[in-house]
Amino acid sequence: MSLASTLLYHGYDGTSGFTGFVNEGTWVIFALILVPVYIMLIAWFVGKPRDVKSQVLGVTYLVGLTTMMWGGMFVITMLIGVLFYGGMPEPITQPGP
Repeated sequence: MSLASTLLYHGYDGTSGFTGFVNEGTWVIFALILVPVYIMLIAWFVGKPRDVKSQVLGVTYLVGLTTMMWGGMFVITMLIGVLFYGGMPEPITQPGP
């Protein structure tokens, strides 16, 4: 191992077989953590009084904020991979060692 690799990676190698976008954390977030958000969305559309304009506006805001957060995290992840680990993260490039 070279000096630069030792300084950057501290002896850690990439994980094999269990990386990418869908793993345990993704299931926990979408299946457990977001349950209140799912209930809120259902309540917007089945609750009374019903106002379609407010429902569409609320869903638009929710989708917009979510897209901005995920897009920003994706860009930051790519930058961190290039700057600190010498290349793009695994879902974009070839798997690790």
